Order: sequence, then structure tokens, then C-alpha cells
Amino acid sequence: MTEVSISTAAGVFDATVAGPPEGRPVLLLHGFPQTRLAWRRQIVALAEHGYRVVAPDQRGYSPGVRPERPEDYGIGALADDVVAITEELGWTTFDLVGHDWGGAVAWWTAEAHPGRVRTLTVVSTPHPGALAHALRTDEDQRERSRYMIDWRETPATEDAMLADDAQLLRTLYADKVPRTSVDAYLRHLSRPGALTAALNWYRSGRPERAIGAIGVPTLYVWSTEDTAFGPAAAQATGRWVDGSYRFEILQGAGHWIPEEAPEALNRLLLGHLTRDPGSRATS
Repeated sequence: MTEVSISTAAGVFDATVAGPPEGRPVLLLHGFPQTRLAWRRQIVALAEHGYRVVAPDQRGYSPGVRPERPEDYGIGALADDVVAITEELGWTTFDLVGHDWGGAVAWWTAEAHPGRVRTLTVVSTPHPGALAHALRTDEDQRERSRYMIDWRETPATEDAMLADDAQLLRTLYADKVPRTSVDAYLRHLSRPGALTAALNWYRSGRPERAIGAIGVPTLYVWSTEDTAFGPAAAQATGRWVDGSYRFEILQGAGHWIPEEAPEALNRLLLGHLTRDPGSRATS
């Protein structure tokens, strides 16, 4: 693995790169409250299979791209970052993978730039249209998502999360993430301005438009013990994909799939990247 800096008009993104330069390009987008480190097991697996893998610290997580205003973290800007990064890398097309907030960015990028995204893999996060419908109609999902409203308070949220050696932040990982990774995430988010920037993703406001259906080959991986996203939105996600679609359910796993169930995710991801798309399937 190599640590690189990727310069764009928005600023400089820190990233991890692995795999042969001529390999098929794959971009990995992390979520909250994590960094590109969340993908370390996927980076290794993909590189070993000949893929060229890039995992950036996204807007706000990279110190070189950390605007102060919450409105600068809107989903349109986050999707534009994906395009800017891949253009700087010289990728005309690429496979896109996202988890948690990175999954949301991946959905929006694939919808807005279908000609650029060869395949889409989203982990945990349902299609935003399916999630929006569940928030209107499903009490279970409304309860699961209540934290999104609570976290808009500033600086009260930052103070609470970092108090007592970041005990509140630590509880979010539910003992499902390796301790060394949790310590690394907390060191990163404890730096001046980092946690506020990460929380600005929740404070940026509603998207300027509604998202449509996805036309690229899509794999969606959800887990039965996910505390953030319930079955209603997960099961409805396929209605928002017009291209080939595969829905995989990991029984007994929680929200942190890339680190909690890396072998299962790697198997599904590699299968999706090599499979000849054409049929819709669920498991």
C-alpha cells in the first residue's frame, strides 16, 4: 500500500493506493465515524486480485479538503469530489464501492454519472429514495435515524462525543471494530476541526433534487443486525435499481461490515466485479 495526495480544485485528498497501476480501477468510500482505514482488508484482497485500488479520506476527513461551512458538505459536492478524484487519477470509468455515508455518496454518484461508474457496490446504506420512503412510512426506521437529527446540534454534539476519552464515539462501534482501528479513528477525529467537519455531512441540509433510479450493475449488501438501517429500506432498495441488481443479506452481522465481516464482503465484492451482469438476484 502507498499513501498519496490527490490534488483537485476542492483541495488535497489523502488516500491509500494499492494494486498494479494497469489494474482495473476501484474507488472505496468510507463512512462515519471512520477513515479510509476501514477498507484495509478490502484493499488487500482487491490488490491481490489485480485491481488498482484507491481509498481516499473524504471531504472533511482529509485536512486539505475541510471547508468550515456545513453547506459545503452537501451530497452534490461529495459526489463531485468522486468525479474530481477519479479524473485526477486518469480514470474514465471505475468500479465504485461505498459504506455508510460513503454508500450514500456512491448511490448519488452512480445516478448522476452512470457513464463513469462501471459497477456499484453499496454496503449497509439503502438507496436514498428507499430510505426517504421508509422514514415517512416506517416507525422502526424513524427511530433508527433519530440520531441524525440529534447530531445536528453544534458544538454540543462534538463536546459530548469527545468527552471522557471519546467514550460516546467509542460506543458507536459496538465492540465490532478492532480496538486498534477505533483508536486510530479517534485520534484522527480528535484533531482540531476534524469531528465538526465529519458531522457537517449531517448538517449540510437536504439535497437540491430527488435522486432517481440506478442504471449500472449494482450489489447491495445489508446485515440483519444493522442498528442504523432497518429491513424496510433495505428490502425496498431493489425497486430503485433499473440495471442488474443483487441483494445480499449477512445474517448476524452489524453495521460495520467491512471490518466485522471482511471475508464475506470480499467474496461478494470480488464476485460482483467479475460476474457478467445481467440478472437480478436476492439472497
